[in-house]
Amino acid sequence: MSARILVVDDIEANVRLLEAKLTAEYYEVLTACDGPTALAIAAKEKPDIVLLDVMMPGMDGFQVCRRLKEDPETRHIPVVLVTALDGRSDRIEGLEAGADEFLTKPIDDVMMFARVRSLTRLKLVIDELRQREESGRRMGVIAGAAARLGGVGGRILIVDDNERQSQRIASELAVEHRPVVESDYDKALQTARGPVDIIIVNAAAKAFDGLRFCAALRSDEQSRGVPVLVIVDPDDRPRLVKALEIGVNDILTRPIDPQELSARARTQIKRKRYTDFLRQNLDHSLELAVTDQLTGLHNRRYMETQLAALVKRASMGGEPVAALMIDIDHFKKINDSFGHDAGDEVLREFAVRLATNVRAVDLPCRYGGEEFTVIMPGTRLADAERIAERIRLHVAGSPFRVAGGKELLTVTISVGVASTVTDLDTPETLLKRADGAVYEAKHAGRNRVIARAA
Repeated sequence: MSARILVVDDIEANVRLLEAKLTAEYYEVLTACDGPTALAIAAKEKPDIVLLDVMMPGMDGFQVCRRLKEDPETRHIPVVLVTALDGRSDRIEGLEAGADEFLTKPIDDVMMFARVRSLTRLKLVIDELRQREESGRRMGVIAGAAARLGGVGGRILIVDDNERQSQRIASELAVEHRPVVESDYDKALQTARGPVDIIIVNAAAKAFDGLRFCAALRSDEQSRGVPVLVIVDPDDRPRLVKALEIGVNDILTRPIDPQELSARARTQIKRKRYTDFLRQNLDHSLELAVTDQLTGLHNRRYMETQLAALVKRASMGGEPVAALMIDIDHFKKINDSFGHDAGDEVLREFAVRLATNVRAVDLPCRYGGEEFTVIMPGTRLADAERIAERIRLHVAGSPFRVAGGKELLTVTISVGVASTVTDLDTPETLLKRADGAVYEAKHAGRNRVIARAA
C-alpha cells in the first residue's frame, strides 16, 4: 500500500536518509526543511502522512502540528513526530497538539514502516468518506452543518484480566469518560459490538490472547470501525509490530502514564467522531438522493429501480406486482386559490394518509407534481383495487387543514390500478396501464378508482 509522505526536518542529511528509505519501499516522498514550507506543501499537495521533526529553529514541530490540525483542509492528515526527545512532557505536548504518534531517533525502520502502513490504512478510509461527502455537498444533499467532534465524554471498553491495572486505567479515564472493564474474552467481544468509542486492550493478558482479541474485533463488521488502543511492554517489540499489522490504532507502553493515556484516548475518540460524522453525512446524502424532500416519500428514481426488480421476478414465475397511479383532483385550483404553500401542505398531508393506508412491504412514492404511485409486491389486481378504494375513502372522508388550520379543504383523488398478468409485462407497460386507468377515472368524474386488467 503506497502513500505520499511529507518529510520535514531542518537537517538535510536526515531528510535525505528518510527519503531514501521511504522511496525504496515505493512511497512518494515530499520534503521540507522548515515549518512554514511544510505548511504550504501540506495545504497544496495534501500528503497522506507527515513525518515531522520536533526540534527545528523558528517554528518547531509542535507548532507546525498544531497549525495543521487547526486547518480544516489538513486536520485529517496523520502526523508522526520524529524526535530525539523521549521525555514524558514532550509526548504529552505532541499528543495535545494533535500528533498521531512519535518516532524516536535513531529511527527503527521496522517500527516506522509499521506505523506508516497503519496510518495509511486509516487515511484511505477517511479520504474516501471525505470525497463522498464532498460529492454530496456539490449535489446539494449535504448541508455542511457543524458537528460536535470533541474527544471527551466517550464510552470506553477496557479489556484486561489484570484487575489492578484495569481499575487504575478506569479511574483515570472516569474523570472525562464512561469506562467499562471486562476480563472475559467472549463477553468483551459482545460488549464491543455495542455503542463504544474506543477499546483499550492489554496485549499481555494471561487469561486470553490480547492480539487475537484485536484481530477478532477487526474481522467483526460491528466492531471493526472502533479505535483500538493496545497496552504493551516496551521491550516486546514483535508483539508491538504485530499489533500495528493487525490494524490497532494506537499503542501505549508500560509503565502507563495517566496523562498520556488520557491524551491518546481523547485523540482516538475525536477521530472516531469525525469518521462517524462523515459516515452519517454519507448515509444522509444517500437517503436524500432517493427521497422526495417535500413529502418524505421515496422519489421516482428509487421507485423505478425497485419496480424493475419486482417485475423481473414476476416474469420469472414469482409473485405478481401491482401498481397504483394516483392523481390529486383539481390540484391546480388549490394552488391558484390558496397559494403554493397551501398546495405543499396538501401534498404533505396526502403523503401521510397514503403511507398509513398501505402495508409495510408496499412502496408509496411521489411520482412528480401531484402524482403519486404505490408499488405493491405480491399483490393481485383485485386486492390492489381494494386497497386503492380504502385510500380514496380516507382522503375524501375528512378535510385537509391548511393555512395553519384556518382553512379546510375537501380533497379527492383519482386512482388507476394495474397488476402484472404475463411474463411479457415490463415496468413501462405496468405503469402505462395504471396511468391509462387514471385518465379513465378523470373522465368518469374523478374521485374514483379504475382497475385495468390488461
